[in-house]
Amino acid sequence: MKKYIAYLLIFLFICFSIPIFFTSPFKEKNIDNQQNENEVIVESTYDYNQYKTVKLFHKKEEKVEQLPLDQYLYGVVSSEMPANFEKEALKAQAVVARTYTLYKMIQNKGKHEGADICDDSTCCQAWISKEDRLSKWKEEVREEYWNRIISSVNETQGKMITYEGKPINAFFHSNSGGATEAPINVWGGSGYPYLQSVQTAGEDAYSQYASEKTVTKKEFEQTIKKVHSNFKIDFTKEDCIKIKEYTQGNRIKTVQIGNLELSGVEVRTIFGLRSANFKITIEKENITFEVTGYGHGVGMSQTGADSLAKQGKNYEEIIHHYYTGVEIKDI
Repeated sequence: MKKYIAYLLIFLFICFSIPIFFTSPFKEKNIDNQQNENEVIVESTYDYNQYKTVKLFHKKEEKVEQLPLDQYLYGVVSSEMPANFEKEALKAQAVVARTYTLYKMIQNKGKHEGADICDDSTCCQAWISKEDRLSKWKEEVREEYWNRIISSVNETQGKMITYEGKPINAFFHSNSGGATEAPINVWGGSGYPYLQSVQTAGEDAYSQYASEKTVTKKEFEQTIKKVHSNFKIDFTKEDCIKIKEYTQGNRIKTVQIGNLELSGVEVRTIFGLRSANFKITIEKENITFEVTGYGHGVGMSQTGADSLAKQGKNYEEIIHHYYTGVEIKDI
């Protein structure tokens, strides 16, 4: 009898142990591994005391300078956005720049050894010292403009844009030409859920962001051949250059040029155009690009932010317009 009781106890122990084994932390690891490969996973809560100062790499001087976060932001906002833009647009820029900086610091991808971020706009964010900034403004507006920059940063102190509790990769650009772009159409990958294509009315008022570039047919061929040696084109054919597809942001997604099918982003890069939103016309021996907008088109448009501010939107409304499903939180 004792033998049967012992067998029964062993059987019951096994029955209760199996569920415990199969609901152990192994399952949680599998869930974590299903995240977007393009986005580094970071914790949703941080000790922001460690991000009160920024290690800024000055590219020209090749040196690192340590600055308080908001003091660093004075140099970013004054460099990235015209000081005569609407105050709410400047405040939106301050929050976007703070978020972008914190995202880079938290990710800590080691792009710049010994530094968190650099002062080159083509790499990270533009930055300028107070002295250099003031020297570029007319004397009669220096104090007014600098005070606008300081107050824009100070009045949004500690504000950060988050998505699911994490700081976002807060991309921004000069002028969207009326619609922003999804990152997948610029850099590939699966993109970010908070960076969608959105419309902005009023950007056509900033005519200085429309541009034109004309090259000869010979220059056109030579320029493409530097990148694609197998390039051929017959200009006698009407459809030798043909737009095949547009993006949601009204930029060229793919274009057939001779024997090549290129993305609008690549054509922009090859010819040094301001945007992938362009038209191509052929006239006699010349080819002209008519370009709308300035920049990659992802995230907040700076002229769009100014336009929205002129329409009475505050900085929080501007941010929510350009970044989908986000929250603005205090650090």
